[in-house]
This record gives sequence, C-alpha cells and structure tokens, in this order.
Amino acid sequence: MTLKVGEKVVVQRPHFQQLFEKLVQQGYQIVGPTVQNKAIVYAELDSSDELPEGWADEQNNASYRLKKREDESLFGYVVGPHSWKNFLFPANLQMWRTDAGLSSFQESAEPPPKYAFMGVRACELHAIHIQDKVFLQGNYVDSDYRKKRENLFIVAVNCTEPGGTCFCSSMRTGPQVESGFDIALTEVCEDSEHYFVMEAGSDVGVKILQKIPHKTEAPAEIEKASRLVRQADEQMGRTLATEGLKELLYRNTENPRWEEVANRCLTCSNCTMVCPTCFCSRVEDVTELDGASAERWRKWDSCFIVEYSYIKGGAVRPSVHSRYRQWLTHKLAAWHDQFGTSGCVGCGRCITWCPVGIDLTEEALAIRQSELAR
Repeated sequence: MTLKVGEKVVVQRPHFQQLFEKLVQQGYQIVGPTVQNKAIVYAELDSSDELPEGWADEQNNASYRLKKREDESLFGYVVGPHSWKNFLFPANLQMWRTDAGLSSFQESAEPPPKYAFMGVRACELHAIHIQDKVFLQGNYVDSDYRKKRENLFIVAVNCTEPGGTCFCSSMRTGPQVESGFDIALTEVCEDSEHYFVMEAGSDVGVKILQKIPHKTEAPAEIEKASRLVRQADEQMGRTLATEGLKELLYRNTENPRWEEVANRCLTCSNCTMVCPTCFCSRVEDVTELDGASAERWRKWDSCFIVEYSYIKGGAVRPSVHSRYRQWLTHKLAAWHDQFGTSGCVGCGRCITWCPVGIDLTEEALAIRQSELAR
C-alpha cells in the first residue's frame, strides 16, 4: 500500500534505526540531539543509539539539569542550549579568502552538507521558518543559508511533556507541528509500549517512510499519541499575553520597568546566543601576519553588546536599559513590522540560560500591569 502525504502510520521502536539508515542511504548527514557535557545538544549523529535515550531535562529561571527518566524515551526532553541555527546560520562562517596580490579569490570553498535534522520541535520549526523570512525572502538573499536550506530534510517531533520555561502555546507555535516538515513523529512510551506515530509531510518524506516497517491501520495508537500532545498543550510552564503586545511595547519606551530589569541584566548576550531566531552578526577581515593572504568572516553578534550599535561618535545604545529595551521590543513588536511575525517562538531558552533568570514573559506582564495601574 502506497502512503500519502498527511497519512499517519505507526513505527515500532525496534524499527526506528531504519529511519537513520534510509536517510544515510539518501546522502543525508543526520544532525540530532545527544548528551554532551551534562546537556542535550545538537550534533552530527551516526546512529539512533546516540540519541538521549532515557534522559529528560528540568528547566526553570537560570536553571537547567538533566535527569534520568523511568522509561526509554528517545525524545523525552524539551530543548537544550543549541538551536538549529547553529547549522543553517553558523556562528563562524568564512565568506572568502584572497592572496595579497588579489590574483586568487576563493569564496567559501566546500559545498554545504545535505543535512537531515532529527528531532525538530514545533517551536523550532517555526523559528526556522522565521529565519527563512530573514535570509531568503527579503531584497538580499543569504546564499550560504539558501544552499543549506534547499537540501534540508526535517524530522519533526511533537512535544508530549513541555518544560518549565516553555510557552509555545501562547505564541501559537506548538506543541504540535503543523507544516514545513518531511516527517513528523509523536513518541509513545508507556504501559510497556514504545512506538512512534509518524506522518509524512512531503513527497520525499513519503519515500523515506515507505521503506520503514510500519502499521497503517492503528486508530488506538494514533489517538493515544494525540492525547499526549493535547495534554502538553495544557501543561505549559509559562504564558505570554500577546494581544496588543506590539502596541503596548511601543507605548512604553520610557517605562521605568526598563531600568529595573537593567539593574539585573549582565548584558552577557546569552539570551540572543541561545535564541533560535536572533540573527545579529558582524563581519571581520583577518590578514595573515606576513601579509600574504586575507580572509573575511561572518560571526554572531548581539544587540546586548555595546559595540554593536557603535558609530562614529559613540554607541547608539550605551545604557543597559536601552539595549534590553531594544531586544525585547524588537523581538515582540518591531519584528511584526519587519517580517510579519513575532520574533519569539516560546521555546523558553532565554529564560533558562539567563544567568540571573530574567523572564521575558514576566517583563512583558510587568509593563502591561504598570500601564493598567496608571
């Protein structure tokens, strides 16, 4: 029986490794979650054995800890410090290299890998779509991003257990993926059962899924998976009131709350580094000591760094409160004007990895409440 896009099937745990094998046979380099340095990070994987089987994460303000689960779930965590932009929009990218006489000029040499992302959450899939708007749909297309994105295969994962800092429900970005994937799966690991409800979201996904042993008529298994996702939607760790938020922030550029948060903010830029949508960068030219060659590199930067807004005569945003205000207002308000969407997907990383536990949902609420109290 030939599968169709949108059709759901059940794949038992012993057959999950075949998903890896079929992707490798198609020339994909698989990138997915694994445990490194007491955190779940994204790295190149050779086997499903490298997935974080039996691990979960506990997250709260400025707190991230791994703990062992009571089952053998492969995707029983939420998100770690890495996001998929590490691979599509790398922190360090060589743009070109040339010799002193300009007789040779070489752009970024090696062709980009043909990636298959394994374990993309709904919020993260929205983040990739947002970066598509930034790098592919404006007047200037990022050629490196485009090359990596064109060959990308996405295996998305529906969330069944949200983390303590998650608020994707508020942003309408999860916990269930809706589009933009090649294969989406929901993992069920309970009552001695361990299987995956998989759905093909593209013709390429159909071809891969068709080659893996699966069960097509499985209404009970599919309903159990759907129930777990519905439960996750009701158990979010945070909420953010988005109605009128853009206008609220625009009206409150001089709200004293900005100074209050500035007294806690370290301007370390952790929030922007872990954010799956932030895209600030700088360009550096590097010359060899002997002057024989030069290189141009693009590197991640952050609006929290005072030098980022430096122009002749000084920085545009010299104070901490002006930089925090810039980040939050751009993320939750001005992004709508630029790209037609919020810059936040509710993944909660900025809350978890802020050393002092600043919570953007609390800051937005505080500004809203202060306006109501006037």
